[in-house]
Amino acid sequence: MSDPARLSFHVPAPAVRPGGTPDFSDVKISRAGEVPRPAVDVAPEAIRELAYPIIRVLTPEGEAVGPWAGLLTTEELREGLRHMMTLRAFDARMQMAQRQGKTSFYMQHMGEEAVSCAFRKALAPGDMNFPTYRQAGLLIAGGYPMLDMMSQIYSNERDPLKGRQLPVMYSSREHGFFSISGNLATQFVQAVGWAMASAMKRDTKIAAAWIGDGSTAESDFHAALVFASTYKAPVVLNIVNNQWAISTFQGIARGGSGTFAARGLGFGIPALRVDGNDYLAVHAVARWAVERARSNLGPTLIEYVTYRVGAHSTSDDPSAYRPKTESEAWPLGDPVLRLKQHLIRLGAWSDERHAQAEAEILAGVIAVQKEAETHGTLHTGPHPSARDMFEGVYEEMPPHLRRQRQQAGV
Repeated sequence: MSDPARLSFHVPAPAVRPGGTPDFSDVKISRAGEVPRPAVDVAPEAIRELAYPIIRVLTPEGEAVGPWAGLLTTEELREGLRHMMTLRAFDARMQMAQRQGKTSFYMQHMGEEAVSCAFRKALAPGDMNFPTYRQAGLLIAGGYPMLDMMSQIYSNERDPLKGRQLPVMYSSREHGFFSISGNLATQFVQAVGWAMASAMKRDTKIAAAWIGDGSTAESDFHAALVFASTYKAPVVLNIVNNQWAISTFQGIARGGSGTFAARGLGFGIPALRVDGNDYLAVHAVARWAVERARSNLGPTLIEYVTYRVGAHSTSDDPSAYRPKTESEAWPLGDPVLRLKQHLIRLGAWSDERHAQAEAEILAGVIAVQKEAETHGTLHTGPHPSARDMFEGVYEEMPPHLRRQRQQAGV
């Protein structure tokens, strides 16, 4: 007998390394309007094929076409554009503030603004998001005060979280934004549990879970799918596939499933993929999944195909693991410019109005920033009291915390 072949260990590799030519040939892009829109009460097994194509509404020329189009008014589209522009201006100012030493840490949303801003408009008051750290658009599109967001980033005396969370890890029960966890994937199973509790209470509120492509490799992701499927939890399970985890490309976490959405098929969960840079498509798919959850039809898994233009965070240098020009080659474009183009095509916007809106929005963000900085930044001005770290943990403070507070002199 011949000697058996020696085993080999396989490590997926990205299509291109730093210094190479960006390559997105593996991203199979469906034509706008090509993917059908099934009935909300469709059986999951009847739409298994929708886990692979990408639902798109906007053509390259900015026209809205197909069965997923026509759900938003012109005014709603203009509002959505302003929300994305506000998030982008907010990002730029907070990134600059971090470089100036006014906060320790920041994470931008560049290129992903449509995902959270459009999704938020499909929800109802009382619904709860369990987000990651790149869904601030949920707050901006939901009317959360920007002054509170900046104060939390600066950990100043107005910080609504009293300095007990890292910058960008916002929390607002009133605005349906569950406290962010730095340990990613935990929020996925938490969202399913919250949704199950809502159903058990015979409430009307649903949950939305958020996760990045890299974190789908965590066990919490799979546990969430088991419980969501078994108990038909009223939850929308969102995967933001921005092509990169911190420094590893999406193929490491995706494995051999073909698409992230396809992972829902083994659990009997309807799964869709959507162009994450198409505001209209994101909103339409979110609305479909939200209606399904609220109608006691169970969970939906959505993969948003997008691209993280900036660094993972202010602590990251993406040039170490991907070509510097890769974002310019991303085939699905810029969500802000695509919605702008669509509105211009409708006759409801113009380059002049866009430039004016950019200036107005930036001026508004700067004004709020100046006000936030009067209440302190990381190294200057008043901060939350050290006493606050002992408050808000227990309904009644236990003796050992009272002793510790006394020892600390606060």
